[in-house]
Amino acid sequence: MTNQSTEMKETVKFGYGALTIEQVVAIAKGARVELRRDQEYVEYIQRGARFIDSLLAEEGVVYGVTTGYGDSCTVTVGLDLVHELPLHLSRFHGCGMGRELTPMQSRAVMACRLNSLAIGKSGVSFELLERIETLINEDICPVIPEEGSVGASGDLTPLSYLAGVLIGERDVIYRGERVPSSEVFQKLNITPLKLRPKEGLALMNGTAVMTALACLAFDRADYLTRLSSRITAMASLTLKGNSNHFDDILFAAKPHPGQSQVATWIRDDLNHHEHPRNSDRLQDRYSIRCAPHIIGVLADAQPMLRQFIENELNSANDNPIVDGEGEHILHGGHFYGGHIAFAMDSLKNLVANISDLIDRQMALVMDPKFNNGLPANLSGAEGARRPINHGFKAVQIGVSAWTAEALKLTMPASVFSRSTECHNQDKVSMGTIAARDCLRVLELTEQVAAAALLAMAQGMRLRIRQGELCESSLTASVAKTLAQVSEACPLVTEDRPLEATLRQTLARIQAAEWEVCR
Repeated sequence: MTNQSTEMKETVKFGYGALTIEQVVAIAKGARVELRRDQEYVEYIQRGARFIDSLLAEEGVVYGVTTGYGDSCTVTVGLDLVHELPLHLSRFHGCGMGRELTPMQSRAVMACRLNSLAIGKSGVSFELLERIETLINEDICPVIPEEGSVGASGDLTPLSYLAGVLIGERDVIYRGERVPSSEVFQKLNITPLKLRPKEGLALMNGTAVMTALACLAFDRADYLTRLSSRITAMASLTLKGNSNHFDDILFAAKPHPGQSQVATWIRDDLNHHEHPRNSDRLQDRYSIRCAPHIIGVLADAQPMLRQFIENELNSANDNPIVDGEGEHILHGGHFYGGHIAFAMDSLKNLVANISDLIDRQMALVMDPKFNNGLPANLSGAEGARRPINHGFKAVQIGVSAWTAEALKLTMPASVFSRSTECHNQDKVSMGTIAARDCLRVLELTEQVAAAALLAMAQGMRLRIRQGELCESSLTASVAKTLAQVSEACPLVTEDRPLEATLRQTLARIQAAEWEVCR
């Protein structure tokens, strides 16, 4: 998604104030960035770099500048070697493994690191900020393996791949191809950076990877909140459910704002006040009746999760902190990703509950014992063809498998702190693992949602065919979703492979193309 024409996209400015999750997501999807360049700001940034230079001139002791890293902080580095130290830091951390971040994720990482450094508490030069700006705007995406970070001292190993690219080492994705960064720099007449003292540490000793993934996860979860509400409304229509379960008077009695908002979305989709649905059941089963209470927990948690993520996004989170104005070097632990770890451990639990909810809704609509008169497995076959057709039977099995995997991943990553690096890093956050887990839970839940969209549209069309649902009575929002899904997936009357349709539906969910946002 990063090679779209960026001329028409927004430009996100750095150095003027706080960034939002939405701005990071916009950059990930191709927005340009623009650094503040007035003399006052440039001087403010340069002051920190000059302060580091003055300490070197005075033979001062600065962690990671005149000492080794981590447990090696007692090792003195001679002044003749301090300029090589950042190079070695980037190289010995080049041991990442596992799958690689997507170009979209890589752009988000660069945005988060740029924003942290642009706060001006890291002792880096303005030239370094400009070079990250260039990488983003030229769509030069460092290839970053996703495994190898314990989340304190930040995302050292994955961020070493950003540092490596800046100095003209490591690979990048450029115009859809993986190529050495040195080749791209030569082609674009970009001079590789020679990292100044502290710049290698400033680039790597922070929470940019986990924070970037958290921003993307939050955005996807926000969309999923709305999508699962639409799916619930479609499930209620498929089951001939009781729309009184979503009445505004009912939800005024338990006024969690997110829960009430979800109930409103479902109620509006069902056109409850104008056409209340009469059901044979006084009370629908919990996966329908309690859907606002389940989805609503995710909706109500979002303000807190946003606060955690955006505070981290807008923080100086490396070590040491450099106060160029007051001329202080402050050694601390701002690289610790505990807030992101908590946010992602929490979010993956909330999202997995959505998967479990939709899985239960699928079970109801598939089973003739519970689906109020629909064919088994939502098969659209009729007459003599009915015995050999199985509709969505296997799709539901897939939904059960995806849900089980999502639920398995809800174990908090943050409780698995391991002492490492000669017991210097003896308590770590595991924030990046939590963020990766959350993204996997989101992917699985989106797969469940894709299957449910197809199944509920099938169920509604079967109701219409049976004369039990009038298409003209549907709200405009539900009618549009039904039309969109029907165009992508014609009624399943004869068994056919649905993988390609599921993948296309999933891609549209991940691109937020289904119009469910009010």
